[in-house]
Amino acid sequence: MRPIIFSKMDFSHSSLFGYIEDLQELTIIERPVRRSLKTPEEIERLTVDEELSDIERAVYLLSSGQDIQGTSVVANLPVLMRQNPAETLRRVLPKIREVLHVAGVEMQLTAAVSFLTVLQEESVSIHTYSHSFLHIILQNLEHRDAGVSNAWLETLLAVIEALPKETVRHEILNPLVSKAQLSQTLQSRLVSCKIMGKVANKFEAHIVKREVLPLVKSLCQDVEYEVRACMCRQLEHVARGIGTELTKTVVLPELVELARDEGSSVRLAAFETLVNLLDMFDADDRSQTVLPLVKSFCEKSFKTDESILVSLSFHLGKLCNGLYGIFTPEQHLRFLEFYKKLSTLGLQQENGHNDNQLHLQTLEQEKKYISVRKNCAYNFPAMIVFVDPKNFHLELYSIFFCLCHDPEVPVRCTMAISFFEVAKLLNSDVYTIHKELVTLLQDESLEVLDALVGHLPEILELMTNRGENNGSESKLLSIPDLIPALTTAEQRAATSLKWRTHEKLLQKYACLPHIISSDQIYYRFIHRMLTIILTNNVLPVQKAAARTLCVYLRYNRKQEQRHEVIQKLIEQLGQGKSYWNRLRFLDTCEFIMELFSKSFFCKYFFLPVLELTHDPVANVRMKLCCLLPKVKSTLKIPTDKHLLQQLELCIRKLLCQEKDKDVLTIVKRTVLELDRMEISVDAFLKRFYENDLLDQEKERQEHLLLEMEQLEKEKQKNEGRSTNINDKMFEKKRRDSKTSSVLAKSINLSISGSSSGTSAGKEEKKSKLVRSQSFSTQVLHPKYSNIDKCPNKSSATGYTSSVPGMGKSCMLSFSDDSFRTHAAGNSGNAAFPSSSSRNLFNSADQKSNGNKESQSRKMSM
Repeated sequence: MRPIIFSKMDFSHSSLFGYIEDLQELTIIERPVRRSLKTPEEIERLTVDEELSDIERAVYLLSSGQDIQGTSVVANLPVLMRQNPAETLRRVLPKIREVLHVAGVEMQLTAAVSFLTVLQEESVSIHTYSHSFLHIILQNLEHRDAGVSNAWLETLLAVIEALPKETVRHEILNPLVSKAQLSQTLQSRLVSCKIMGKVANKFEAHIVKREVLPLVKSLCQDVEYEVRACMCRQLEHVARGIGTELTKTVVLPELVELARDEGSSVRLAAFETLVNLLDMFDADDRSQTVLPLVKSFCEKSFKTDESILVSLSFHLGKLCNGLYGIFTPEQHLRFLEFYKKLSTLGLQQENGHNDNQLHLQTLEQEKKYISVRKNCAYNFPAMIVFVDPKNFHLELYSIFFCLCHDPEVPVRCTMAISFFEVAKLLNSDVYTIHKELVTLLQDESLEVLDALVGHLPEILELMTNRGENNGSESKLLSIPDLIPALTTAEQRAATSLKWRTHEKLLQKYACLPHIISSDQIYYRFIHRMLTIILTNNVLPVQKAAARTLCVYLRYNRKQEQRHEVIQKLIEQLGQGKSYWNRLRFLDTCEFIMELFSKSFFCKYFFLPVLELTHDPVANVRMKLCCLLPKVKSTLKIPTDKHLLQQLELCIRKLLCQEKDKDVLTIVKRTVLELDRMEISVDAFLKRFYENDLLDQEKERQEHLLLEMEQLEKEKQKNEGRSTNINDKMFEKKRRDSKTSSVLAKSINLSISGSSSGTSAGKEEKKSKLVRSQSFSTQVLHPKYSNIDKCPNKSSATGYTSSVPGMGKSCMLSFSDDSFRTHAAGNSGNAAFPSSSSRNLFNSADQKSNGNKESQSRKMSM
């Protein structure tokens, strides 16, 4: 060890004095904190008698309390209205009206929100509300603070929808005539504009024409550009209220005039209103009036008026599709080129100038250009409709490529959100955007990945089902780099701090059994899910990985792989050294009970779960006790009678030996719940009918998986045997080439006879294989949305189960053999095969397979 050197430390007087100064600075920092504490006198003034009722306390605080206390009373007004509306209206509301005259901004904003809440909760009738609250709202509508005025205006606009017409006419519309005059303040005229738009939808067209339209025209000609722009944005609501004819004769001329206004904000408002009212104009108005205005807007946007560029790019998709019927081919091409130019705006600028002013101007325009390209990405699905999906590759693919590779994250995020819509529109041509899907999955920004993952299952289904390679055996060929992209995306999400994105990604990966092969999932994803469950520190991520792993196990097509995964779950989770892993094992068992049949859970997981009753950690035992009712609901009598005895034995041991008070409390509560439960039996009962049908369907699917695996193995063996026989016969022909032609003909006949015999023997197996493969594509791979969001059917036992891909209308086919036996009145063993019947079924299958193989050998001999 090195000796500690003290010579480097400075103990001089100056350094010590510096330390003391630092300490004094710390004490100075604490002084304001001490001064901010309340004095005894202030505490006395804030103290209220506890014996006062809520109404009396509210009146007292509004009369003599501080501002913060009065604000709390105003915020509590909806509660007082629910409890005692009469007393609140009589005593509290008049005090609030008095206080609001001198109240600050915070109390004003709180009062506006409370008045709106009282209206929404319908604590009083609308007549009482208009009599008590409307005058207070109108008094504070022209507050000097713009934020307060807007808050009261929002409340008034919501009140107008609920008020009767006569009240609106007398209390709001008539005073509005004077408020909209030029002699009034700017704030008063702006408020009048917004009220006009709301009132126009309240009355009939002739009343609006007589009383509202004159005010609208005068406000459209106001001297202040803010008033003209505000009234221009309200013309859409006015047009909806007066109808098509008056819109054509009154509103459209005003819009044309406002579109040529000197103020850029007024022109922008006129353009957006025109786009929103396209459906109210006929073909003549669109071609003669609207289209020339739109052309001038597009031409000026790059030359003189870039202020409307962002709005123009945002409304371009709606504009192009709204004017689609009147475009000539030349105009159609011109608008398409304009969209392409906007999509690459800011990316193709030359950097030949070094002027600082030009550089600063470029920096100022950069955000605007990013917004324009983002809007182009937002409108991309609309532009596909505009050019026709058949022309996508020729007209828009280059723009699609540029937007997916845009250097800015917001643009790529918008493309990721729109990707599903693009895939739906392309339909059978969706294979043309496979590379861009892989690119977005491998994007360096997690925001892009999070935006894409929302519809990832639907996108992958469109890719595999409607792509160029539509066969089940060539699913991976349709998206060559899909699996590396998916694994890369998951690893990037795992190494980041955004665990919600990681959880969402793992949940969506449950769709992969419908997309890629079982072997690919086993070798590339199952072990990764196990690793996440064992090593990740975020509980929602672990649960998402556990559920996705159970889905993979549910649709795995090889029994050896299934047994290996089950063994790892039991050994590494259920018997793991960390109590955290054992808790995750119980979570996994819940997912197993949800996705698999009762017999599957009882066969593999029932006893390992019961072993945790001896767990040394109380939290594990506590969670197990909460899970026991679901565990008991998986039993069927008399098949699982021995498992029921094991369950009762474990519960007795817990009652007798448990020392932890919390666990013992839960055990006693669980025992009462278990006593009230009724166990389902092998035969159908009415109270378990629906759950039994669901469980039977799960069990049938699991048997079909085993049968399908066996048939595939037999198919491979038969194919290998046929190739070996053909090779041997070819060698024999070559050796016996000198024999007579008659002998050769007999040999050929025998060979053809044996092949026909084997083909006849294989016909039944082939039909079974086709049926199982159809099951694998339809029932075995249901829609992933059904896997994740299927409705859970709860029974009296508290057991929740869900069957993927089964709706209310098609729970079970009534042509099923088991259903037929039940309808004929057979015993329950026919409907619900027990473990012994399953063994007999498997052994009978093996015997039949052996007999078929021996027959085929005899025929070949």
